[in-house]
Amino acid sequence: MLEPASYIAAFVVGLLGGGHCAGMCGGIVGALAFGLPESIRNDLRATLPYQLGYNLGRISSYVVAGAIIGGLGVLLAGVLPIYLAQRVLLGLAGLFMLFLGLYLGGWWSGLARIERLGGGLWRRIEPFARRLLPVHTPGQAWLLGLVWGWIPCGLVYSMLVWTVSAGGVVQGAGLMLAFGLGTLPNLFAMGLVAGSLARWSKDIRVRRVAGMSVILFGLLTLWRAF
Repeated sequence: MLEPASYIAAFVVGLLGGGHCAGMCGGIVGALAFGLPESIRNDLRATLPYQLGYNLGRISSYVVAGAIIGGLGVLLAGVLPIYLAQRVLLGLAGLFMLFLGLYLGGWWSGLARIERLGGGLWRRIEPFARRLLPVHTPGQAWLLGLVWGWIPCGLVYSMLVWTVSAGGVVQGAGLMLAFGLGTLPNLFAMGLVAGSLARWSKDIRVRRVAGMSVILFGLLTLWRAF
Protein backbone atom coordinates (compact mmCIF):
# COMPACT_ATOMS: atom_id res chain seq x y z
CA MET A 1 0.00 0.00 0.00
CA LEU A 2 1.25 3.47 -0.82
CA GLU A 3 1.84 5.84 2.06
CA PRO A 4 -0.30 9.03 2.13
CA ALA A 5 2.91 11.03 1.62
CA SER A 6 3.23 9.49 -1.87
CA TYR A 7 -0.14 10.88 -2.95
CA ILE A 8 0.69 14.26 -1.43
CA ALA A 9 4.03 14.30 -3.24
CA ALA A 10 2.32 13.41 -6.54
CA PHE A 11 -0.15 16.29 -6.05
CA VAL A 12 2.69 18.72 -5.27
CA VAL A 13 4.63 17.62 -8.37
CA GLY A 14 1.55 18.36 -10.49
CA LEU A 15 0.92 21.71 -8.81
CA LEU A 16 4.50 22.98 -8.88
CA GLY A 17 5.09 21.60 -12.35
CA GLY A 18 2.68 24.35 -13.41
CA GLY A 19 5.39 26.21 -15.27
CA HIS A 20 5.88 23.19 -17.51
CA CYS A 21 2.10 22.72 -17.84
CA ALA A 22 1.59 26.34 -18.83
CA GLY A 23 4.32 26.12 -21.46
CA MET A 24 3.36 22.69 -22.76
CA CYS A 25 -0.44 22.95 -22.71
CA GLY A 26 -1.11 26.69 -22.46
CA GLY A 27 -1.43 26.97 -26.23
CA ILE A 28 -3.78 23.99 -26.27
CA VAL A 29 -5.97 25.55 -23.58
CA GLY A 30 -6.13 28.76 -25.58
CA ALA A 31 -6.92 26.94 -28.82
CA LEU A 32 -9.67 24.91 -27.18
CA ALA A 33 -11.22 28.02 -25.67
CA PHE A 34 -11.00 29.91 -28.98
CA GLY A 35 -12.63 26.95 -30.75
CA LEU A 36 -15.86 27.37 -28.78
CA PRO A 37 -18.77 29.29 -30.34
CA GLU A 38 -18.41 33.02 -29.73
CA SER A 39 -21.61 33.17 -27.67
CA ILE A 40 -20.12 30.67 -25.21
CA ARG A 41 -16.55 31.97 -25.36
CA ASN A 42 -17.62 35.46 -24.30
CA ASP A 43 -19.57 34.19 -21.27
CA LEU A 44 -17.33 33.04 -18.42
CA ARG A 45 -20.04 30.95 -16.76
CA ALA A 46 -20.89 29.26 -20.04
CA THR A 47 -17.27 28.25 -20.66
CA LEU A 48 -16.76 26.61 -17.24
CA PRO A 49 -18.49 23.29 -18.11
CA TYR A 50 -16.32 23.02 -21.23
CA GLN A 51 -13.08 23.78 -19.35
CA LEU A 52 -14.10 21.25 -16.72
CA GLY A 53 -14.84 18.69 -19.45
CA TYR A 54 -11.45 19.18 -21.11
CA ASN A 55 -9.55 18.77 -17.85
CA LEU A 56 -11.61 15.88 -16.48
CA GLY A 57 -10.99 14.07 -19.76
CA ARG A 58 -7.26 14.73 -19.51
CA ILE A 59 -7.10 13.51 -15.91
CA SER A 60 -9.19 10.45 -16.84
CA SER A 61 -6.50 9.47 -19.33
CA TYR A 62 -3.83 9.89 -16.64
CA VAL A 63 -5.81 7.60 -14.31
CA VAL A 64 -6.21 4.93 -17.01
CA ALA A 65 -2.50 5.08 -17.82
CA GLY A 66 -1.63 4.87 -14.12
CA ALA A 67 -3.85 1.81 -13.69
CA ILE A 68 -2.20 0.09 -16.67
CA ILE A 69 1.35 0.80 -15.51
CA GLY A 70 0.51 -0.06 -11.90
CA GLY A 71 -0.82 -3.40 -13.15
CA LEU A 72 2.34 -4.01 -15.17
CA GLY A 73 4.33 -3.40 -12.00
CA VAL A 74 2.36 -6.18 -10.30
CA LEU A 75 3.10 -8.52 -13.23
CA LEU A 76 6.80 -7.69 -12.97
CA ALA A 77 6.69 -8.38 -9.26
CA GLY A 78 5.15 -11.77 -10.08
CA VAL A 79 7.99 -12.67 -12.45
CA LEU A 80 10.84 -11.70 -10.14
CA PRO A 81 11.40 -12.92 -6.58
CA ILE A 82 9.41 -10.65 -4.23
CA TYR A 83 12.49 -9.30 -2.47
CA LEU A 84 14.21 -8.44 -5.76
CA ALA A 85 11.04 -7.07 -7.39
CA GLN A 86 10.41 -4.67 -4.51
CA ARG A 87 13.91 -3.29 -4.74
CA VAL A 88 13.94 -3.00 -8.52
CA LEU A 89 10.60 -1.16 -8.60
CA LEU A 90 11.45 1.12 -5.67
CA GLY A 91 14.86 1.86 -7.18
CA LEU A 92 13.29 2.78 -10.53
CA ALA A 93 10.73 5.01 -8.83
CA GLY A 94 13.38 6.70 -6.68
CA LEU A 95 15.58 7.37 -9.70
CA PHE A 96 12.77 9.06 -11.62
CA MET A 97 11.83 11.08 -8.55
CA LEU A 98 15.37 12.45 -8.63
CA PHE A 99 14.86 13.35 -12.30
CA LEU A 100 11.56 15.07 -11.43
CA GLY A 101 13.18 17.02 -8.61
CA LEU A 102 16.00 18.17 -10.87
CA TYR A 103 13.45 19.29 -13.46
CA LEU A 104 11.24 21.13 -10.99
CA GLY A 105 14.26 22.92 -9.54
CA GLY A 106 15.42 24.01 -12.99
CA TRP A 107 18.69 22.07 -12.77
CA TRP A 108 18.03 19.59 -15.60
CA SER A 109 15.80 19.64 -18.68
CA GLY A 110 16.21 16.05 -19.79
CA LEU A 111 12.47 15.41 -19.59
CA ALA A 112 12.19 17.00 -23.04
CA ARG A 113 14.10 14.03 -24.45
CA ILE A 114 11.63 11.64 -22.83
CA GLU A 115 8.75 13.59 -24.43
CA ARG A 116 10.18 12.91 -27.88
CA LEU A 117 9.82 9.18 -27.25
CA GLY A 118 6.05 9.61 -27.16
CA GLY A 119 5.89 11.47 -30.46
CA GLY A 120 5.08 8.32 -32.45
CA LEU A 121 2.13 7.46 -30.22
CA TRP A 122 0.76 11.00 -30.45
CA ARG A 123 0.91 10.98 -34.25
CA ARG A 124 -1.45 7.99 -34.21
CA ILE A 125 -3.86 9.55 -31.69
CA GLU A 126 -3.95 13.18 -32.89
CA PRO A 127 -6.27 12.55 -35.91
CA PHE A 128 -9.03 11.51 -33.46
CA ALA A 129 -8.78 14.92 -31.80
CA ARG A 130 -9.31 16.71 -35.13
CA ARG A 131 -12.56 14.79 -35.69
CA LEU A 132 -13.95 16.14 -32.40
CA LEU A 133 -13.57 19.78 -33.47
CA PRO A 134 -15.38 22.12 -33.19
CA VAL A 135 -16.69 21.37 -29.70
CA HIS A 136 -20.43 21.88 -29.18
CA THR A 137 -21.15 20.13 -25.85
CA PRO A 138 -19.34 19.54 -22.52
CA GLY A 139 -19.48 15.80 -23.25
CA GLN A 140 -17.60 16.38 -26.48
CA ALA A 141 -15.10 18.48 -24.52
CA TRP A 142 -14.54 15.51 -22.20
CA LEU A 143 -13.84 13.22 -25.17
CA LEU A 144 -11.36 15.74 -26.55
CA GLY A 145 -9.76 15.93 -23.10
CA LEU A 146 -9.28 12.14 -23.19
CA VAL A 147 -7.17 12.58 -26.32
CA TRP A 148 -5.35 15.57 -24.83
CA GLY A 149 -4.22 13.38 -21.92
CA TRP A 150 -2.00 11.32 -24.25
CA ILE A 151 0.08 14.24 -25.52
CA PRO A 152 3.80 13.41 -25.00
CA CYS A 153 4.84 14.96 -21.69
CA GLY A 154 8.04 14.14 -19.80
CA LEU A 155 6.45 15.14 -16.51
CA VAL A 156 3.59 12.67 -17.03
CA TYR A 157 5.95 9.94 -18.22
CA SER A 158 8.11 10.33 -15.14
CA MET A 159 5.04 10.03 -12.92
CA LEU A 160 4.01 6.89 -14.80
CA VAL A 161 7.38 5.31 -14.05
CA TRP A 162 6.69 6.09 -10.40
CA THR A 163 3.41 4.15 -10.62
CA VAL A 164 5.33 0.99 -11.56
CA SER A 165 6.18 0.65 -7.88
CA ALA A 166 2.74 1.75 -6.65
CA GLY A 167 1.70 -1.79 -5.76
CA GLY A 168 -1.32 -2.36 -7.99
CA VAL A 169 -3.89 -1.08 -10.47
CA VAL A 170 -5.85 0.96 -7.92
CA GLN A 171 -2.72 2.47 -6.35
CA GLY A 172 -1.30 3.39 -9.77
CA ALA A 173 -4.58 5.02 -10.76
CA GLY A 174 -4.73 6.88 -7.43
CA LEU A 175 -1.21 8.22 -7.82
CA MET A 176 -1.96 9.61 -11.27
CA LEU A 177 -5.29 11.02 -10.03
CA ALA A 178 -3.40 12.93 -7.31
CA PHE A 179 -0.93 14.20 -9.91
CA GLY A 180 -3.72 15.19 -12.31
CA LEU A 181 -5.57 17.10 -9.60
CA GLY A 182 -2.33 18.95 -8.88
CA THR A 183 -2.13 20.12 -12.49
CA LEU A 184 -5.78 21.20 -12.50
CA PRO A 185 -5.50 24.71 -10.94
CA ASN A 186 -2.99 25.97 -13.49
CA LEU A 187 -4.76 24.57 -16.54
CA PHE A 188 -8.41 24.89 -15.51
CA ALA A 189 -8.13 28.48 -14.34
CA MET A 190 -5.50 29.67 -16.81
CA GLY A 191 -6.33 33.23 -17.75
CA LEU A 192 -8.42 33.64 -14.59
CA VAL A 193 -6.88 33.01 -11.13
CA ALA A 194 -4.17 30.93 -12.72
CA GLY A 195 -2.42 34.05 -13.93
CA SER A 196 -1.08 34.67 -10.45
CA LEU A 197 -0.89 30.95 -9.64
CA ALA A 198 1.19 30.23 -12.71
CA ARG A 199 3.55 33.12 -11.86
CA TRP A 200 3.87 31.74 -8.34
CA SER A 201 4.63 28.22 -9.62
CA LYS A 202 7.30 29.63 -11.99
CA ASP A 203 9.10 31.50 -9.20
CA ILE A 204 12.59 29.95 -9.12
CA ARG A 205 12.64 29.92 -5.31
CA VAL A 206 9.36 28.03 -5.14
CA ARG A 207 10.49 25.60 -7.83
CA ARG A 208 13.80 24.92 -6.10
CA VAL A 209 12.11 24.22 -2.77
CA ALA A 210 9.72 21.87 -4.59
CA GLY A 211 12.59 20.26 -6.48
CA MET A 212 14.60 19.64 -3.33
CA SER A 213 11.52 18.17 -1.61
CA VAL A 214 10.98 15.68 -4.43
CA ILE A 215 14.72 14.87 -4.55
CA LEU A 216 14.69 14.11 -0.82
CA PHE A 217 11.62 11.91 -1.32
CA GLY A 218 13.47 10.12 -4.14
CA LEU A 219 16.57 9.62 -1.97
CA LEU A 220 14.38 8.18 0.77
CA THR A 221 12.82 5.79 -1.75
CA LEU A 222 16.29 4.71 -2.97
CA TRP A 223 17.39 4.20 0.63
CA ARG A 224 14.37 1.97 1.21
CA ALA A 225 15.21 0.04 -1.97
CA PHE A 226 18.87 -0.61 -1.29
